[in-house]
Amino acid sequence: MIFSYSLKFAKSLIFPKSEKKSVARRSLFGAVLCIGLSIVPLVVVTSITNGMIDGMTQRIIGLSSSHIQAYVALGISKVQIAEDFIEYADEAGEVRGVTGVYPEVEISAIAAGKNGRSGIELRAIEKDIFKRNKSFNSLFEVCEGELNAFISPDESAKRSPAVIGKKLAEELELHAGDAFRVITTRTAGDKIVPKLTSFTVAAVVSSGYQELDQFWVFIPIEAAYNSLSMESASYNVMFETEDAFSPNLVSIQKKLAGNFGRYANVYRWDQIHTAEFENFSSTKVMLVFVMMLIVLVATINISSAIVMLVMERQKEIAILKSIGAKPRGITLAFLTAALACGAGGLVIGLPIGIILTVFSNQIVHGLESLVNLISAMGGGGEIHLMDPAYYLSEIPVEIPGIQIILISVSVLILSVLVSYIPARKAGREKPLDILRKN
Repeated sequence: MIFSYSLKFAKSLIFPKSEKKSVARRSLFGAVLCIGLSIVPLVVVTSITNGMIDGMTQRIIGLSSSHIQAYVALGISKVQIAEDFIEYADEAGEVRGVTGVYPEVEISAIAAGKNGRSGIELRAIEKDIFKRNKSFNSLFEVCEGELNAFISPDESAKRSPAVIGKKLAEELELHAGDAFRVITTRTAGDKIVPKLTSFTVAAVVSSGYQELDQFWVFIPIEAAYNSLSMESASYNVMFETEDAFSPNLVSIQKKLAGNFGRYANVYRWDQIHTAEFENFSSTKVMLVFVMMLIVLVATINISSAIVMLVMERQKEIAILKSIGAKPRGITLAFLTAALACGAGGLVIGLPIGIILTVFSNQIVHGLESLVNLISAMGGGGEIHLMDPAYYLSEIPVEIPGIQIILISVSVLILSVLVSYIPARKAGREKPLDILRKN
């Protein structure tokens, strides 16, 4: 009985039958609007942050270290010849759960193009990695040229093919088909002697995250052994599994370490990139925390509206209590009204936030075009709102269902909590005191 009349009273508080002007009611609907507006950035920031972090994580894992990476000792005989190194990696990777084995030689070098020189990270890999490796196949976008020129090169060509990052190509003014030189060093007695090797740009690629791939130059592993100085080389083997987040990753790592023995150190991706992912997590938590503070401030408006509503409805409270209404029934009615306000804010904010998230790339590109138009009119240069040097060039759209549910529940709980004191005070009002005052 208490619950039913509380609901009826709550309905009359929000939607009164009389057309009497009510300042409290306007405040109540103003609070609903404030909550809705505060939820919009919370949903957008949470969704975009999740998408951006997941996108960067996917690229760091897939293109940099893979799921598990082994750092092989330099002096062993197995790494002296390309074929032996590939065979050694394949034998060590014969572990259940490993779906791909990718040996790699990394060399720090200098690339010389048409427009100066730049330090690079030379990655000597198997030519078919852009086909076999899921991440290489899906995450690299070909900006110029064709990967087939790298995968199946012309055997009669004088220079070996290379795949370079988009940013590096821009800095050195290189395009598909252009020749460039790679400078490595070797020791001759007491002197350090440079060694120059020419390559042809087969393709220019981008992962959409410039910070990751701006120094990468991919060459065939055979070309590294045949043409470059290997004195500063490091030998790695990337292992791909069915799932980078699988709990079985630890056991796979131990088995791989057992296969290599003392000749390699084997690490999981979360061990290699600990600093990056801790930074991502802390950034995500701080953004959500700030957005939740905005929602908290918005829900406080509900508390103010409930206080005004209690003051306006004192006569009705006195009458209800005079005919037997319980204090908890009155309290429950005002809490229900506060809960309805929170729900109304969700109804306004969630759809708008989700729509803005879904069309976030179009909105950013539209704003970018507008800003560049204004900048061009003022004689300024081109501006990129999503600079791939710091972010992904495209926002991966991801609607986090669980987090949206948590946001909704949090808003409803906050709406009730901030309104509890004025609602409880309304329930404890004495009818005689109210009638004397009025």
